[in-house]
Amino acid sequence: MRAMFEIYDVQYRGILSIPRLSIETGRITSIVGPSGSGKTTFLRMLNKMLSPDRGKIYWQGHDLADVEAVKLRRQVVMLEQTPVIFTGSIGDNLQQGRLFAELPPVDDEALRQALAQVALDKSLADRPDDLSGGERQRLALARVMLMQPEVYLLDEPSAALDKDTADEVIGRVVAHIRDQGKTLVMVTHAQSLAERYSDAMIEIERGRVAACRVVQHG
Repeated sequence: MRAMFEIYDVQYRGILSIPRLSIETGRITSIVGPSGSGKTTFLRMLNKMLSPDRGKIYWQGHDLADVEAVKLRRQVVMLEQTPVIFTGSIGDNLQQGRLFAELPPVDDEALRQALAQVALDKSLADRPDDLSGGERQRLALARVMLMQPEVYLLDEPSAALDKDTADEVIGRVVAHIRDQGKTLVMVTHAQSLAERYSDAMIEIERGRVAACRVVQHG
């Protein structure tokens, strides 16, 4: 299986030091480790929100230093732990990702299906102002899924969800990504979710890769 990302001798401000690492195409990869270990910093480097002080990151064989940032972010989409919510209705919010990716808008039925995939029972005409933190997170997840990128970068996508809702939503998101043959890199503190849904796990401690392993599912 070819690599989606290859990392060589990456250093960043004393926060990260990764001699070599590969993330495979079409896999669900979880990044785990203690708070402050550099997981989010690493994730941000994969879509060029941050650039290493030294070393190289390759995306599908292309040096990220040579890839236009906006072009990259239309294919390698990152969802931050605290997602951006736009003005307008829930329907408007769902269309914003496709607008950024220069994709045509989808019809209301596709928008409703996206909400159903993240178990968000809201009308498209509703305003997002009164949504809870967990509901905002799910709205942003649905928006990203509608963009249909090659790579999903999710930073703590279950952080604002209770255990049962997190299991349901992450399970649906992972199933969708697998069905589409896409790649997911997910930072999570939820070890049980990582074990259940990942194909591979990377543990980062104090800015270094402490372990990499393939997850065996019964």
